[in-house]
Amino acid sequence: MKRVFTLLLLASVLLGCTQAKQPVKLELYYYKQEIQAGLKTLTDAFTKENPTVTFSLLIVPNDADATMSARAAAGTLSEILQMQSYSRVFEYAQKGYVLDLSKEPVMAKVIESAKPAVTWNGKQWALPMDFAGIGIVYNKDLFAKYSLQPPTTFRELERVAKTLKDNKITPFAGLLKENWSIGHFITLVHTSLLAEKGVSVEKFIADMNAGTGTYGAVDTKQLFSIIDFYKANMDANAQEMAYSEQAAAFAAGKDAMMVQGLWSYGAAIDANPKLNCGFIPFPVSNDPAKNKFYADVDSTFGLSAQAKPDRQAACRKFLEWLASAPAVAIWTRDCKLTSDFIGADMSALKPPFGDLMGAVGRNGAYPWAFSMYPTAAFEDGAKNGALGYVFKKKTAEAVIADIDKLWKAAAKK
Repeated sequence: MKRVFTLLLLASVLLGCTQAKQPVKLELYYYKQEIQAGLKTLTDAFTKENPTVTFSLLIVPNDADATMSARAAAGTLSEILQMQSYSRVFEYAQKGYVLDLSKEPVMAKVIESAKPAVTWNGKQWALPMDFAGIGIVYNKDLFAKYSLQPPTTFRELERVAKTLKDNKITPFAGLLKENWSIGHFITLVHTSLLAEKGVSVEKFIADMNAGTGTYGAVDTKQLFSIIDFYKANMDANAQEMAYSEQAAAFAAGKDAMMVQGLWSYGAAIDANPKLNCGFIPFPVSNDPAKNKFYADVDSTFGLSAQAKPDRQAACRKFLEWLASAPAVAIWTRDCKLTSDFIGADMSALKPPFGDLMGAVGRNGAYPWAFSMYPTAAFEDGAKNGALGYVFKKKTAEAVIADIDKLWKAAAKK
């Protein structure tokens, strides 16, 4: 009997080892279209070290929440989910889509200032990956050619735009074929105008969630006049331009500026390695001290609660590996994004990233308020609303009313 028991135990161990070595294919959903090549390099590097784990990469750049919600209802969520920080993470945690990562060893390697963006009910539900800023990426050589200084106020920006147009240079590379960029823009301006009134983002969000606030808490005439200015100084065919067309126009020197995050710089510099760029806040105010980068934790990775146990184990191993020096090197060099890990080497990043981090260090930043909006208020209200406004399909009043309505409905759930 003792021998039989020993043989059974040995067989069980061997079976476990065999199962542990079974190939696992993980689906990784992501929305950041600018990192397609870099992300494949990243996952390929992990597979090289862990041959039994391979990846299928799924990109959904627009309206991802609807896609993921439909897949969650069908029980077919991707094993690894790239999510925007704050609201998207919190909503996925509330809905039970993602697992608690608080006790994962990798979370101890994340800088403390990045953790609030993924913390809900005292627990961390995603791994913060990068800190990003949205502002103006500008062509330093074009500015020098026309003796222009980077604008520090809105009036200065108006003068810069006029000089560029007088010299047949389009001030802003457009991106109106998709709704996400103009969605970022309306919330950037709105957040700056809150600061102009001395209202914190936290207070505004709390009032909206309580049902006592309104998106019209700022000077809405100024909000929409700045959107009008932005549209008037874009390419004439901006409605036909998506992310790649915007980056190409800027890289070619056809347009002098992009209102974008530094993720767009990577695409532009790939198209034109000689491009000489700087990065500044979009100056909403005429008080230079009030113009700060719109900057915060950007993307995160979550682990699907629907993933099978063997796939969860592989996902955890991948998330842990992301904090390693080889992974950080690929993330910064190939994805061209900053890293949220303690002591990360970011020497591969180009000078505009220094502009961002230097300005944030000196002056602070405005948090990404849009990441704190309920998903419907941002996706349908801000993004679609702003796009409808620039195409004259919606009035300013209707945009405000729709955001208020959608926010109140979400807050009641």
